[in-house]
Amino acid sequence: MVFDETIIRFVFSILLVWSSSSVGAANSTQCNQYCGAGSNGQRVPYPFGFSEGCTIRLNCTQSGEIRIGEYLIQNVTSDTLMVNFPVNCSRPIEDLKQFSGTNYGMTWRNGLLLQNCTVPKSECTIPSDLLSARLNIPSCDSKNENVSCYSEASADYLDYWKLKNIGCGLVVSSILVGMDNNTKKSSSMYLEFQTIELEWGLEGDCACDEHANCTKKILPGNRNGFQCRCKDGFVGDGFRDGDGCRKGSYLQLPAFPCIWLLVSKCNPSKYLSGRCGGTTRIGVLIGGIIAGAGLMAALAILCYCIRRRSASLKKRMSAKRLLSEAAGSSSVPMFQYKEIEKATNSFSEKQRLGIGAYGTVYAGKLHSDEWVAIKKLRHRDPDGVEQVMNEIKLLSSVSHPNLVRLLGCCIENGEQILVYEFMPNGTLAQHLQRERGSGLPWTIRLTIATETAQAIAHLHSAMNPPIYHRDIKSSNILLDYNFNSKVADFGLSRFGMMDDSHISTAPQGTPGYVDPQYHQNYHLSDKSDVYSFGVVLIEIITALKVVDFSRPHSEINLAALAIDRIGKGRVDEIIDPFLEPHRDAWTLSSVHRVAELAFRCLAFHRDMRPSMIEVADELEQIRLSSWTSLEDNICMTSSVNSSCSSPRSMSETSFRSTTTKKGGVGSRRLILPQKIGNALSTMEEIKDSSPVSVQDPWLSEESPPSTNRLLGSAGR
Repeated sequence: MVFDETIIRFVFSILLVWSSSSVGAANSTQCNQYCGAGSNGQRVPYPFGFSEGCTIRLNCTQSGEIRIGEYLIQNVTSDTLMVNFPVNCSRPIEDLKQFSGTNYGMTWRNGLLLQNCTVPKSECTIPSDLLSARLNIPSCDSKNENVSCYSEASADYLDYWKLKNIGCGLVVSSILVGMDNNTKKSSSMYLEFQTIELEWGLEGDCACDEHANCTKKILPGNRNGFQCRCKDGFVGDGFRDGDGCRKGSYLQLPAFPCIWLLVSKCNPSKYLSGRCGGTTRIGVLIGGIIAGAGLMAALAILCYCIRRRSASLKKRMSAKRLLSEAAGSSSVPMFQYKEIEKATNSFSEKQRLGIGAYGTVYAGKLHSDEWVAIKKLRHRDPDGVEQVMNEIKLLSSVSHPNLVRLLGCCIENGEQILVYEFMPNGTLAQHLQRERGSGLPWTIRLTIATETAQAIAHLHSAMNPPIYHRDIKSSNILLDYNFNSKVADFGLSRFGMMDDSHISTAPQGTPGYVDPQYHQNYHLSDKSDVYSFGVVLIEIITALKVVDFSRPHSEINLAALAIDRIGKGRVDEIIDPFLEPHRDAWTLSSVHRVAELAFRCLAFHRDMRPSMIEVADELEQIRLSSWTSLEDNICMTSSVNSSCSSPRSMSETSFRSTTTKKGGVGSRRLILPQKIGNALSTMEEIKDSSPVSVQDPWLSEESPPSTNRLLGSAGR
């Protein structure tokens, strides 16, 4: 009997909870709070929604984005809305009207960048020319001297009608002054560009849940308003007409009127004594237990799904915000995880291109039907998001033909993924170690070295502030269809400091390539990349591994071995025999000149090393000297009465050369082996031995890449 009474009391308590939640459920039917397909969309808290019955109505796009007017909402908090307000050179000031409503308005922390003002405004404490440079406003119009920064710290809200009448025609963007507290006198501040903050509240007297605190506030137009916030130990939106407040993990359950009607006439003592319920009490008891258990299970699943969807929404919004901050004004496409998974056949081993220090690279085909390289960082790597954001920040700010292009990213399901252009000829390291093909001719190696040096020099000299790669190595030098160099992997790269010769940081990089002075005193500079590139030059000359424990103890490190041999004038002992350096005078001379350049790059003291611009110029001179040598050979083989023609005037096709422009300077790419007689046949051998070529059948839609074609060694 005691057992039956316990069960009945448990069922009654469930039914009481159901009935108490019916009011809240009825209130929620008046307003659609989901953006997307029904309950599967993103949910916003009360009093926001997307239908006529919502107190503060927002907009929901077909793609599932939440907007106020036409502007994307970045975040919704208990008292503010953070709205994305990008630079627009032709935005009329009337656009600000959509940020001024009955229940919300622009706060005093917003600073607006205005143009076409009859009288320049200077209410902001930050110089407007500094803001213009940070937001790239000079690119809008050549007549930007009248850019004004307007704020109004004396009021709680920016008055739209006052803004409209101050005599400015355009509002370009905004800057938000963030603070650690809500007062106007905070010792800690930060700036957030291209963002507008809206403060909101409900008009009228307090209508909060009994377990919530009510905060009275002044709304735009000096109207009285309020906000609700649940007390400690309670969760919910705090509003009486919303979800209210509930304790702990309390579950809201729907009403069950039929059983409640029975319960209201019969308490547990009457039911057990037989004074109500009659002979059906056992059936009702069993039915109530089954119904209660079923509903509890269903509601538990529903609660789990809602929480998971809410967490996913927060992660997506956080990822978009991080991506927006990293890319700045550049647009970096964001792919969905299911797209990446489909493109790589669920990250199939057959499409794996290689494994690096921070993740695995796969080949994949996205919507454009073009192959791409997809780098998936190691799962749950604590530095994963930082690596992704750093690479996005750097690659979105530079453009050079010899730097790999970033096509997009994916930050979803706990994964960090980057998508790059596809490099079918793998890495320079693979070719030097004979993992792909039988070897590269000297002219090809010299051209790759020159293009790589030009790309690094661009990072050091053409960027402001300069960019230090910090991980220059042969495995990070990719080769496209025509063996053009593409520098990749910017995960460790950093912006340099213009007012200092170095930045302090913990030493990072790949053993064998790290600047010994940087490793000794943690001082990073552009000369650290010069040292690493010097090691790459030695690899190109010798085709030896950078660190090889099978060599004698003093020769394990390739840089130490090269410094010893070059310093003693014994370069010939370490030259790759495949190059046949003694086949002609130019080959031997150019190999020695590159070795001497590498020797200077490997100097222990950074001040003794050349800059990357000097390195790139010297390599270009060495490479172009092949034309002079070729011209002399042609002249020597010409008859006495015939004229000596320059190879520059000869057919480009017959010498398999191309002309490109880098940094505004024309440069001629000569893909030509050392002996003219076997030039064409040697190049054909390179193409035939290349694991991936333009003619490979897996590049068509019929067949995907195989392990042999993507990772296999040379010849077919």
